[in-house]
Amino acid sequence: MYADIAFPISSYQVFTYRIPYKMRNSVKIGVRVKAPFHKRSVNGVVVGVSDTTDYKRRVRSIDSLVDNELVLDKYLWSLLEWVSDYYLTPLGQVAQTALPAKLSLQYKLPSRIVVSFRKAPDVALTNAPVQERVLRYLQQNKGPVTLSVLKDITLNPSSVCKALLNKGLITWDEQDLLPDVSGLTFSPIHKKVKFTKEQKLVLEELRQGLESKKFIPFLLHGVTSSGKTEIYIDIVRQTLESGRSVILLLPEIALTPQITGRFRAVFGDTVALWHSKLTHATRAWTWKKICAGEFRIVIGARSAIFTPLKNLGLVVVDEEQEHSYKQDSINPRYHARDVALMRGKIHKIPVLLASATPSLESYYNHIQSKFKYLYLAKRYGGAKYPQVSIVDMDQETEESGKTGQILSGFLLDKIEERLQKKEQVILMQNRRGFSPIIRCDDCGVLDMCPDCNVPMAYHRTGPALKCHFCGHCIDKLSANCGSCNSTNIRMVGTGTQKIETIIGETFPNASIVRVDMDTSRNVTALTSAISSFGSGDVDILLGTQMISKGLDFENATLVGIINADTGLFLPDFRSGERLFQLIYQTAGRAGRRKKPGEVVIQTYNYDNPVIKYASRLDLKKYYNIILNERNDLNYPPFSWMAKLELSGRNKNNLQIVAQKIRDNLKNPYTGLEILGPVDCYYERLRNRFRMQIVLKSYKTADSNGRKLHNYIKKNFPDGNYLINSGVKIIIDINPVSLL
Repeated sequence: MYADIAFPISSYQVFTYRIPYKMRNSVKIGVRVKAPFHKRSVNGVVVGVSDTTDYKRRVRSIDSLVDNELVLDKYLWSLLEWVSDYYLTPLGQVAQTALPAKLSLQYKLPSRIVVSFRKAPDVALTNAPVQERVLRYLQQNKGPVTLSVLKDITLNPSSVCKALLNKGLITWDEQDLLPDVSGLTFSPIHKKVKFTKEQKLVLEELRQGLESKKFIPFLLHGVTSSGKTEIYIDIVRQTLESGRSVILLLPEIALTPQITGRFRAVFGDTVALWHSKLTHATRAWTWKKICAGEFRIVIGARSAIFTPLKNLGLVVVDEEQEHSYKQDSINPRYHARDVALMRGKIHKIPVLLASATPSLESYYNHIQSKFKYLYLAKRYGGAKYPQVSIVDMDQETEESGKTGQILSGFLLDKIEERLQKKEQVILMQNRRGFSPIIRCDDCGVLDMCPDCNVPMAYHRTGPALKCHFCGHCIDKLSANCGSCNSTNIRMVGTGTQKIETIIGETFPNASIVRVDMDTSRNVTALTSAISSFGSGDVDILLGTQMISKGLDFENATLVGIINADTGLFLPDFRSGERLFQLIYQTAGRAGRRKKPGEVVIQTYNYDNPVIKYASRLDLKKYYNIILNERNDLNYPPFSWMAKLELSGRNKNNLQIVAQKIRDNLKNPYTGLEILGPVDCYYERLRNRFRMQIVLKSYKTADSNGRKLHNYIKKNFPDGNYLINSGVKIIIDINPVSLL
């Protein structure tokens, strides 16, 4: 027998191997195996099995099985095939996303030796004083201890304890060392919930969807603090009672500790946490338990959509509008929301998309009656909408006579009021570091990343200058301009570190915690920071967009948005939508209980419609405006889109190749628009110049997007590939950004 195997390489080619006789009953489609590939043994996935092969040369044999049983059921295998086809990625690479190479059912937990006192010796151990001291310690300890604890008594506890074991004086046990997940989640958070009439109607719709055993896409549009988490918990409970399992997707790792704490209070140890910040041991142990059916709920980031849960009954996508659900760094460049919808369709189960600010695509699908719309219009528990104030920073500068003012007098007064009332404050500045730009005021030159055409950001802690794209660092900030040797160096712009410094100097008695990418690389530190604010130990929570959504703090009554203009004028068709959602969501963190909340928005663009309608929390009005704009320009959701991103180290060569590709792209049907090639907004990243060609296929001519897909497959049969000229092409289906 023979097996066709796909490897995690950028090729659609599969390779044929002989199945050893002893594996004939084990090798099936979807099974991972280890097989010789070139000069090494590589993990691959079986994509076909047959009795014969047309391959005439020597056929090598499979080395071994990676897993001792089938992990991918027919539903998950169908999903991987769809992802491969839709996102134009070889199946071997897609399988690696769902079946990480370092995870296996054969994984064994690390173990430790524990010893404990059994009985006293019949004869004193006078000739073995070290054994006597160890035995006395174990007797006094009255419980098992690890060998490492005994190193204070003897340098070689293992040999001493083995001698005591041979004499029958102690017990010796080997225990699995379970991963410690205590720092990854809050302690169980118990709440008494009494559903409102509005929530009961939503739950009834969801219950009927569960019982129908059909694919039903729901859009739960609930204003901030409307009790969406309580809805999740109840519908998950109903799903578990029917004998099925649940996946809950979250866009930010920052949201997982609090949500997991809520779920574990209700569902206990049936809840698994899954994201990239887990240690390898924790991921390996969790994945093995998921495969064994010991977890019934998986809460995690986008990759959790591929977890092999048994008998899946429901998928929930919280904050479904978030662009972090899009995988944009490696293949497959999938969007977890869209994959969730397809997984629900394959399993014939409901998929619940939820947000206070739905993506424009989901909102439009509701208007077109493609999604079943559920609406929670009121805040839960009698909480009122916060009072929102806009501070015109141009007017503030004019009245105060202070240029470059970062915090307005109005916001500072509001912070002081809350601190005096023993209430908490959330401040959002969507820029990390101290200053995003270092500029010479004499010659105007900026400190630029040598590998990216972007300014280096100044940081007060760690390396002084950092590139937020490629990670290039410079340890120390030079006192002189590298171009003209001037000492007239100025820091331009404001990051979270600068805000932290200003707040600390202005309110020296207030405790502050900062949450951004610099402080949250360690998930335990992230959990600790958010937990300390939630418990009231911290007065002010300062952070980037990581703190703008999903978090629920009872005593947080003031939210300050330091610079609402960040990202407003980026040349991207989604920039306005993205900023509106960020302001709306951040404002929703204020006044989530009985204490009234207040929001202060600082802006230099007082009359901009994004700022104006976000401050009014008028989603319907703003969404109607941008839907009309998108319709006029034939951008999503009125068209299907694909981006061809071309990159190379030689700019002239890149331009020549890009133009050749464009010249070869003929327009086969009315309704296809081809834009470019043009330089990307970030023209050079990681020492590669970048250009893009954008394809838009109008839905009036291509209702399901198949015309665009077939066109790309015809013109780029190998998908993403490297041209001989050194130009790399990345094909991004449904891009979330054109930057």
